[in-house]
Amino acid sequence: MNLLHRNAVVACGSVMLIAASVALPAARTTSATNDRPVTVVDGTLTPGWEVLGSSGNLRALIGTPASLEQSLVLQPLLSGLPLGAPGVHSLGLLAPDGDSLVVVTLESLRAIRGARLAAYRVGRWPTRGLAARDPRYAPPPGFIPVTPENESTLVSTRFRLSDFLTHDQQDVWPKVLVLRVALLDKLELIGDELRHRGLPGELHIMSGFRTPQYNAQGVGRKGGRASESRHMYGDAADLFVDANGDGVMDDLDGDGKITVRDARVLYAVAEGVEALHPDLAGGLSAYPASSAHGPFVHVDARGVRARW
Repeated sequence: MNLLHRNAVVACGSVMLIAASVALPAARTTSATNDRPVTVVDGTLTPGWEVLGSSGNLRALIGTPASLEQSLVLQPLLSGLPLGAPGVHSLGLLAPDGDSLVVVTLESLRAIRGARLAAYRVGRWPTRGLAARDPRYAPPPGFIPVTPENESTLVSTRFRLSDFLTHDQQDVWPKVLVLRVALLDKLELIGDELRHRGLPGELHIMSGFRTPQYNAQGVGRKGGRASESRHMYGDAADLFVDANGDGVMDDLDGDGKITVRDARVLYAVAEGVEALHPDLAGGLSAYPASSAHGPFVHVDARGVRARW
């Protein structure tokens, strides 16, 4: 397929391809992805929500080489790309706003030996108990090997790979990252809805992915973390709105103070987004400030509604 600009997306299992405008030969008028029509207007492929997510803001395809290759529609788009090499690969495409689109191929968990990736401490995902009963808690299919060269990769309009890294071992590379597209899409919808309500839409990730060893350091009385936290599975984030860049929640309720009430405003926005997009259902909770941080909201996309 000889395309000047290519653009497509696929939602298949846990994989979603994000793509942009495509200049097509004049004779080609339609295309389809898993029976989902993609219209071509004046020679340009115009994607729907299937392409850029429900938010329209996704910028990365993330998956294992096998999952990326299993759809026929991906074959012409990924032809020639080194999918067998884990990491970030350019699709050679631009989104409608000019952002570059990428493919992120996962490294197998087998690369983690002795609970480490080279010198980077990772730990081990649970394999018994809930992990044995619920596939959502099984070890992830792979991870993104993050390096100084790719950590700034844009994965959605608001977020980069580096926003979700575990907060330890700052000078150790490569790092392990698990990140699901469903979380990115949900966060982008929340940011857009904030702006729709006249509030700032700049979201700051206080805690994204946590390696199992890092999560274990705060389990129970040590820090209040769940032993099977969704943060270990790449679909959870603790976040707050920070338009002024001061590192704490903004005054969303306009009372001149930064309190848990501001977190509850963000919570309400996230609740509304989930009501409109039940496919992105997950956990949601507002937390007050502590001596270590300001108020924030936990958001995840585990697949079922959870509140605490």
